[in-house]
Amino acid sequence: MGKERAGILQRLMQGSLVTQIMIGLFAGMALAWFSKENALAAGLFGELFVSALKAVAPILVMVLVIASIANHQQGQKTNIRPIIVLYLLSTFFAAVVAVVFSHLFPQTLTLADQGQTIAPPSGILAVLHSLLMSMVANPIDALMHANYIGILVWAIGLGFAFRHSSDTTRAFLNDASEAVTGLVRIVIRFAPLGIFGLVASILASTGFAALWNYAHLLALLLGCMLLMALVFNPLLVWWKIRRNPYPLVFTCLRESGVTAFFTRSSAANIPVNMALAKRLQLDEDTYTVSIPIGANISMAGASITITVLTLAAVHTLGIHVDSGTAILLSLVASICACGASGVAGGSLLLIPVACNMFGIPNDVAMQVVAVGFIIGVLQDSAETALNSSADILFTAAACMAEDRREQQKSL
Repeated sequence: MGKERAGILQRLMQGSLVTQIMIGLFAGMALAWFSKENALAAGLFGELFVSALKAVAPILVMVLVIASIANHQQGQKTNIRPIIVLYLLSTFFAAVVAVVFSHLFPQTLTLADQGQTIAPPSGILAVLHSLLMSMVANPIDALMHANYIGILVWAIGLGFAFRHSSDTTRAFLNDASEAVTGLVRIVIRFAPLGIFGLVASILASTGFAALWNYAHLLALLLGCMLLMALVFNPLLVWWKIRRNPYPLVFTCLRESGVTAFFTRSSAANIPVNMALAKRLQLDEDTYTVSIPIGANISMAGASITITVLTLAAVHTLGIHVDSGTAILLSLVASICACGASGVAGGSLLLIPVACNMFGIPNDVAMQVVAVGFIIGVLQDSAETALNSSADILFTAAACMAEDRREQQKSL
């Protein structure tokens, strides 16, 4: 009997992680339906899983980036620049898509005092100031508070410094990165149990009743995100690899987007993307740097959220938006989205920055933020899924494009 149980456990550990996640998803829904009390208690599994991912992600990024740069051989090519271009193009196109569809399907809000006391950034300069200060943060403080911009800056700097170290030191860095990666693999294997707890507790505690009041707004947000995930991002991938992008797109959405949807944290999903990049056999020197960068600047979902909610406030107040202003809004939303990771509260607290373009008072803008919190159960989940899955998608596309060029040269 003991051997039989061990065999079942081994098969579970070695089975398809995506299949196990889907089982956990449906099990969580069933538990929330039949027993609200037990579903709330099961939320502990979700909290432990997300906390474990958030705990290991900062040190993983620090060690992997340092080791990758330190062991980079002179003349060895990486694909960071084209990946960053794809990140920024996707973020900007997302804002344009949100502008177009907000014009086609204008939304109005019922604005009332929601009692929000959170102070948003006062403008673009405040966002940029926050980003710059994050870059020069104390490295220990950056690790403790998961300041990924600061972590990246220090990791890149230390990586270049270690390039002049001895072979023994660089070998130690490689061993350290392998050790941390091993820990991450163990944490990721608990994803089905974590998602089971997350789904059960969310459905039991909040449900979706409050979302019906904003069903049209939520449909517009989710529709724009789906368009980016299934149309515009694949077009950018096709532009790079010149072949059918959808097998890669669906792989990234299934194995990265699903996890990000439930953890609602791009930072927590970095280890998941790293593991997927390894399975896809991408260039390690590239993805160990590009994926952490993507968690900070690949923000198509945040760009859509900022634009749609800002234009909803604009339409509610009857403010006219011309073409030039729409383009400017797209640029501002893109910049704000890239700065979302450096501002406490994420994309929602950057809505007042965009609202300021139209002269909308801060107290009204904060009521729009309150609406964002109401629909955040789905909006934030979908936003994170789009953001995080695009990190690995564009990294894979750039690596595949480089492989194709190398093959053509060798012919």
